[in-house]
Amino acid sequence: MNNNPLKRLDFDLLDYMFEMGGGFVLDFSNRTFSEFFADELNIDIDNASYCDIGNSKAKRLRSYLRQASKEEALRVLNSLWEYRAVKRKRAGVEEENPQYVSEFWELIARLGGKPPNHQKGNSQTVQVEKMDDHLANKLLGKLMEVSTLDPQPRGYAFEKFLKELFDACGLSGRASFRLVGEQIDGSFEMMGETYLLEAKWTNQQVDATDLRAFNAKVEDKATWSRGLFISNSGFTEDGLLAFGSGKRLICMDGLDLSEVLLGRLSLQSVLSKKVRRAAETGRPFVRVRDLL
Repeated sequence: MNNNPLKRLDFDLLDYMFEMGGGFVLDFSNRTFSEFFADELNIDIDNASYCDIGNSKAKRLRSYLRQASKEEALRVLNSLWEYRAVKRKRAGVEEENPQYVSEFWELIARLGGKPPNHQKGNSQTVQVEKMDDHLANKLLGKLMEVSTLDPQPRGYAFEKFLKELFDACGLSGRASFRLVGEQIDGSFEMMGETYLLEAKWTNQQVDATDLRAFNAKVEDKATWSRGLFISNSGFTEDGLLAFGSGKRLICMDGLDLSEVLLGRLSLQSVLSKKVRRAAETGRPFVRVRDLL
């Protein structure tokens, strides 16, 4: 019995979507293809078990997808789509065949996934929505609970709270993870972009040293990565000035979080406005009250 979640016609569709003619996959080189699967998905795509039908990038991908479960295939296809979407957006490339895109999202739905919000309408439009009252009250209560904890457990609880916040707001939060020599407090996805997260809850405001350290982590990752630094106590003015402008970070403080929850604001809308303001001014930190 064939338990593979993908059909023959699905592979024909994927060949088109991910430009797999001639053994290629999108614009990946052999090195960046391997790095993408290792860094983003924790998969050794060079493993001999995925070279059973050939060594090209396209054949290794097909082999992996033929062996994968629904959940594994869904994770890989979503990650490849995000990479494709970011590359096309930055290059100003429009979809030549929207019907194929619709078929791709039908495939994702069959695997148990769902299209991101920005695929349901105009991708150039930032949806300004309000957060559900019950959800906002629940999250605000949990944030208050975090504030009562001792310093050591508080940092972990703050990271856990942020993951729940991102998930509740449709931003696909990921819990903290450790790479060789460094700790990342989490990550999330927004409008086809991947953001790494740094979260701090200390009595001291964050200065330029912490900002530079996190920015170095972001710049050391894939070129499409960005960073969100959340410091409950905020940031020093001197630190922000010394850190400079034009970086790949945006920042939030505890007051921002409170205003999002108390105002029932869409977190995705707030973050999108922060990104836009950072792009326009080069400033990584602009308070929520100054954006609305």
